[in-house]
Amino acid sequence: MEYGKLRVIISGGGTGGHIFPALSIAGKLKELNPETEILFVGAEGKMEMEKVPAAGYRIVGLPIVGLQRRLTVKNILNDIQVPFKWLASQRKASRIIREFRPDVAVGVGGYASAPLLKQATRLGIPSLIQEQNGFAGLTNKMLGGKVGCICVAYEGMERFFPADKIVFSGNPIRAEIHPYSEAERKEALQFYGLTPGKRHIFVVGGSLGSATLNNAIKKWISDKCPGGEDVEVLWQCGRYYKKSIDEFMYGREVPGVQYSDFIARMDLAYAAADVVISRSGASSVSEICAAHKAAVFVPSPNVAEDHQTHNAMALVSKDAALLVRDAEAAEKLLPTALELVHNPERIARICENVAPLSRPDAAKTIADEIYKLAAK
Repeated sequence: MEYGKLRVIISGGGTGGHIFPALSIAGKLKELNPETEILFVGAEGKMEMEKVPAAGYRIVGLPIVGLQRRLTVKNILNDIQVPFKWLASQRKASRIIREFRPDVAVGVGGYASAPLLKQATRLGIPSLIQEQNGFAGLTNKMLGGKVGCICVAYEGMERFFPADKIVFSGNPIRAEIHPYSEAERKEALQFYGLTPGKRHIFVVGGSLGSATLNNAIKKWISDKCPGGEDVEVLWQCGRYYKKSIDEFMYGREVPGVQYSDFIARMDLAYAAADVVISRSGASSVSEICAAHKAAVFVPSPNVAEDHQTHNAMALVSKDAALLVRDAEAAEKLLPTALELVHNPERIARICENVAPLSRPDAAKTIADEIYKLAAK
């Protein structure tokens, strides 16, 4: 395939699970042709407005806001604005498209992508959406019948989208996440000051953190379970919870637990881990598959359509991961992870089963589909 210069709009965001795949797609397009021009479109005030420029791309914000389902005064005031901001966002999206003149428009999910992709399809711009989760989001379900290609990461997505438009691509992830050699594992243990010969659990709750995962670790520490064990824990508590975790840990002697609000070298954290404890957002699941790691997933109950449970079950059903329900995490999470980390045969079986689920070429597959649309 010839990779000529393209003009591409990539729209969506709201969470890292939408933003980082979008950046991976953009990076692959620029790798294939450095002259390709890319414009991101996101939602004003959301994290993409910070993360995308930090990665070196231009982004334009729409005034779009999402519907809030919990009944509070603040949410009611927000929801009153939704139809007005939707119309304003569509007008702005139409103007952006006419000015930028893209060859292809790409939507990565989240409500920010809806106005842009709706206007792109209306104006005859070839369009593609990428669905990261095993249960399709509302925006992508709405757009599925209008776009030319739908890239998915899970089997069985025909229940949401026209089968003839689906391409099984996997989720684009950071290039540094891959199966690790023994030399890389040694480097990781040294980098984090962990002890060779011990078993290692990596707890990752995302950049903001997870109260459920943090509370499970705190209970384990309060019950004095870490004492004398051959296990070390690398714990990302998240910046939102860092102060409260500092207060909890003050005066406690827990040599086997190392915590921080942010993990800069995720590749080395994965490399060091025998077992990963994680939420089951799409990007997290895809990275764990790519790293060929054994994981205990705790799906967040606070997401639309319970899609994190669908993501996790796609692995659990293949004996490629374990699952602990959010409501049971305080009592069951650490015992489950500790039982697993002391069972090398079970870990090996899970890693063997998770390896075929990895899609390391996802960004390239999606980029190829973008070029196919542009050529039509």
